[in-house]
Amino acid sequence: MSRGEKLFSLFNYLFMIVLLILMLYPFWYLMMGSISDAKLAAGGGLFLIPAGFSLDAYKAILSNSSFLSSLKTTVIVTLAGTFLGTFFTATTAYAISKKRLRGGGLVSFLILFTMLFNGGLVPSYLLVKMLNMMNTIWALILPNLLSAFNIFVMRSFFKGIPDTLEEAAKIDGANDLTIFFKIVLPLSKPVLATIGLFIAVFYWNDFFSTILYISDKEKWQLQAFLRDIISNTAQVVKSSSGVGMGMQSSVSEFTVRMASIIVATTPILIVYPFLQKHFAKGAMIGSIKG
Repeated sequence: MSRGEKLFSLFNYLFMIVLLILMLYPFWYLMMGSISDAKLAAGGGLFLIPAGFSLDAYKAILSNSSFLSSLKTTVIVTLAGTFLGTFFTATTAYAISKKRLRGGGLVSFLILFTMLFNGGLVPSYLLVKMLNMMNTIWALILPNLLSAFNIFVMRSFFKGIPDTLEEAAKIDGANDLTIFFKIVLPLSKPVLATIGLFIAVFYWNDFFSTILYISDKEKWQLQAFLRDIISNTAQVVKSSSGVGMGMQSSVSEFTVRMASIIVATTPILIVYPFLQKHFAKGAMIGSIKG
């Protein structure tokens, strides 16, 4: 390796290390701030290490009576929405990826049209209301079930599967459903993992649907619950201050906000490493084929 190549490699390593630090520090800052002592954290700073140590901010959030119900709702919505969304995205994308589909070009155009124009917020709200889904879990799942972007990414992947596989299966007597479930889907694990992760992250982070369609706080999703906490941190701090026992609050608005963000993002961060291999492969293949 020449001297120039060594210097170039060294520069790349240094650049990637600096980039890694810049990307990780915001999350590290949130974590250190969330477990810091409220009084010491009030002074601000870089928070490379926690200022003191206290888990009271997490206790203030987790002890809230609405936390478990909102977590339960979010888990149900995320699991159901991810499964149904991935399944119907796959069936739609597979259908329009086949030239033998009559009117397939028109269907693809109509799906693409929704990426550019949509009815807007008011028609969506009226549709959910007319279908009697207001204040139900289905209002959190069905309106966001399909995405035109996800459909076209998966369609591109399906177009890359050789037609000879399906022709061979048909010669052996397989019908379209058998081909789809036993041949196409097993070969599509990378793109299914990719789209599934997209959908899961969206449902997990969605709070606007809750605000729009759900009036009962017991049916709120976790993000809406945490947003309410962040918006009313003063009340959370007051409720955790040990009123009646002469105890001074060990949490602050700062630590509660930091802890709320950590609670909201940690579950997705735990899931992502298990899908990273398929995610990278699926995103690359789905973006360059077809």
